[in-house]
Amino acid sequence: MRRLFALWLALLLAAPAFAQPYPTHSIRIIVPTPAGGPVDVMARLIGNALPATLGQPLIVENRPGAGNTLGSKQAASAEPDGYTLMVSAASGLIMSPLIYKNAGYDAASFAPVALIAETPQVLVINPQLPVKSVTELIAYAKANPGRLNYSTGGVGTLPHLTAELFKKETGTQIVHVPYKGGGPALTAVVAGEVQMTFDTLATSRQLVEDGKLRALAVSSPKRLAELPNVPTMAETGYPALTTGAWTALMAPHDTPSEIVDKLNAATNAALLAEPMASALAKLGAQPRGGTPKDLADHIARELKKWMPIIQALNLKTE
Repeated sequence: MRRLFALWLALLLAAPAFAQPYPTHSIRIIVPTPAGGPVDVMARLIGNALPATLGQPLIVENRPGAGNTLGSKQAASAEPDGYTLMVSAASGLIMSPLIYKNAGYDAASFAPVALIAETPQVLVINPQLPVKSVTELIAYAKANPGRLNYSTGGVGTLPHLTAELFKKETGTQIVHVPYKGGGPALTAVVAGEVQMTFDTLATSRQLVEDGKLRALAVSSPKRLAELPNVPTMAETGYPALTTGAWTALMAPHDTPSEIVDKLNAATNAALLAEPMASALAKLGAQPRGGTPKDLADHIARELKKWMPIIQALNLKTE
């Protein structure tokens, strides 16, 4: 009898601890990129929006370095209790583990929470190039193999991989010219140093409107309201090039599903509310949301798309 009473008393005393709903204190969001960049901005938007639903502050910590692997590895190895999360782009979550031999993590090291947003790319060319469509660009490239150049902000970046996928899908020979950042890469197209690049709407739109660049196609599933006369890659006959720079909220693997679901619901609610939608629009990004499974499926498709490209380019590095 005493033993039963002691057990009942222990359960009674422990009940308040078990009953405490998540979260009970602040949540850390690791961002594996420098402060001020697109991923950091997305993380801070989420960090500012979720406390209204979760009732606790979210603190953004930038942990850049080694191609996004330092911060990503730290997030992957954190306690799976919902108090350490990560906001990452495809480059850090998918591409870096495929490129860096000792990354120390991969996409499977995380529990998908929610797809935050996606920023479509725009295929832009120098207007002096005598083509006005993707079809004409491909024909010109095939008639002049190796004479066209495309710029990017560096090896292994999304524009680099997208351009290589473009070459694979179209059977063209176009030379890669890497620059130190997306800004110089875009400037090179305007100056005529190279003929084309894949860029974001936010940075290329004004140059297109001013006639300094010509937009041939967008990588979004549907045409963009900002460029209504520019067709999608799918419309031009290349649906495989429907891709963009996306950002996702992740938790360490083995984070309890009830915590993941609560974070997912809070993120979806935030994406539907102001000022999130307006803030994303200013970045040229489109809110996504969806379930954790939707994000898991998205990641699987992205891996299937980019792994062969990275392997073919032999980008593996220390």
